[in-house]
Amino acid sequence: MNTHRPLIEITHQAIHILSRELGVVDTIRFLSQFNTGQGDYTQERETLFAELNLDTIISEIKQMRNNIQ
Repeated sequence: MNTHRPLIEITHQAIHILSRELGVVDTIRFLSQFNTGQGDYTQERETLFAELNLDTIISEIKQMRNNIQ
């Protein structure tokens, strides 16, 4: 029978194994990839692109592609 262990227990075991195998520094570097960030991405995106519409974005993409070629 497969019983589910609490997630915190699995997390502690995983960190222990990683730090044993990789070392503390590389474990921290590895785990830092998975942070959730901060702020409100939706609000930031709306502010960032407030002046743009779909036609403008498509036009700018095409222009950038032409400049690369």
